[in-house]
Amino acid sequence: MFKPLDLYDTASARMIDAKATAQLDGDAYVLMQRAGQAAWQWLLARWPQAQRIAVACGTGNNGGDGYVLARLAQQSGRKVVVVHLPEHGPASELAQRACTDYLGAGGRVELFPYPFEQADVVVDALFGIGLNRAPDPDTAAFVEAINRSGRPVLAIDVPSGVDAEHGSVPGAAVRAQLTVQCIVPHAGLYTDDALEHVGEKVVAGLDVPSSALDGLRPRAQRWSAEALADYLPPRRLNTHKGESGRVLCVGGNLGSGGAIMMSTEAALRSGAGLVSVATRAAHVAALLTRRPEAMTHAVEDGDALKPLLDKAEVVAIGPGLGQDDWSHGMWQLALASGKALVVDADALNLLAAAPQPLPPGTVLTPHPGEAGRLLGVGTAEIQRDRFGAAEALAHRYDAAVVLKGAGSIVASPGRTPRVIAAGNPGMAVGGMGDLLTGVVAAMRGQKLEPFDAASVGALLHAAAGDAAVDGGERGLLPLDLLPHLRRLANPAQAA
Repeated sequence: MFKPLDLYDTASARMIDAKATAQLDGDAYVLMQRAGQAAWQWLLARWPQAQRIAVACGTGNNGGDGYVLARLAQQSGRKVVVVHLPEHGPASELAQRACTDYLGAGGRVELFPYPFEQADVVVDALFGIGLNRAPDPDTAAFVEAINRSGRPVLAIDVPSGVDAEHGSVPGAAVRAQLTVQCIVPHAGLYTDDALEHVGEKVVAGLDVPSSALDGLRPRAQRWSAEALADYLPPRRLNTHKGESGRVLCVGGNLGSGGAIMMSTEAALRSGAGLVSVATRAAHVAALLTRRPEAMTHAVEDGDALKPLLDKAEVVAIGPGLGQDDWSHGMWQLALASGKALVVDADALNLLAAAPQPLPPGTVLTPHPGEAGRLLGVGTAEIQRDRFGAAEALAHRYDAAVVLKGAGSIVASPGRTPRVIAAGNPGMAVGGMGDLLTGVVAAMRGQKLEPFDAASVGALLHAAAGDAAVDGGERGLLPLDLLPHLRRLANPAQAA
């Protein structure tokens, strides 16, 4: 049974820290020593040959963790230096205590600028989880010097400059090869620009009892490919095609037939039992040639679409739909049908232009630009808080939502969001979203409820992208994913 990884926001992390400190009779220095010890053990495990270690320390408790690590490295016989900005020595009581202990062990402190390229490993202990703004110019220069050094970096708790709650990077930020999160994993490190900076992520529990987490709801949950086996069991021996869903794909306006073709193939390869296509007459021959298993229909007006909607259980609409009169007609009929919808691409733009209630069981699959239009804000605002944006969409439209991007986020009213821990930069190419539309529709057709269908569909799609990337990310095409979709949609056989 798959167990997702709970991810926490900054407020919860601080509450857990406070509860753990209380259980230690209020001695927060015990936790600081454990954090520095854990980071030191990870450094030893990852870079056992490192002899010269530079520790970049800030003024607060994250800097204190760095001083603890520096003392342990010093006592082990390594050549250690702590580096901080002028007039930015330890300011918090705990950091001052840790610095005193480091100096008492013979530790050395240098002021920035410092040649970090002389170190074998750099430890980033500048800022902790509380930073949510761009660093000031002096700190930015400090961060950039670490990045320019080309040396491997271990970040304690969070790479400095990364917003640990939202995943955004508002200014200069350290690029780490390893991030050692303390006590709990931080939600923001699993999505958005944070993924460019965190490297490998590990969690050091610091021997904090699980009771310290009682009563706290995670901000999100991390979903990995292992979840697929729980939601895609082997089919029963006496199954029939109707049990796996009747999916209707609507789209492919003039000149855009490829989009609806890819959605159709994805739905079939992801296990939908019956897939029909409603598209312009000009695309029927190509679709039949490419995929004769799909029941392809020329639909030039509403009269031709209505009987197809009547037979469908799930309607995937948007890929290649366009925004002309034909598009509006198809969209309005799909809405009026009351059928479960998977809405993407131009259907999302039509919804943004004229918001209206959606049928129960709808799934929206926007990229950040489409999400911005649906919420009436800019793309940058969506990216500053992807968790909040996904939840706002879910509540505004009373639907499950897949907010696509690095670390796609799945949200639904009243549910803990899920972060998809799969996918790669090669998937940033036209047509990948069309494929996702078909995959999610197939999951709905196979009787998964909307939130699970959106989650499993997004995960299956991303995992197929990872499986298809063996030849390199650049040049990856949507259709390269199709054989992997089929294999991964049968996790019992794939194992």
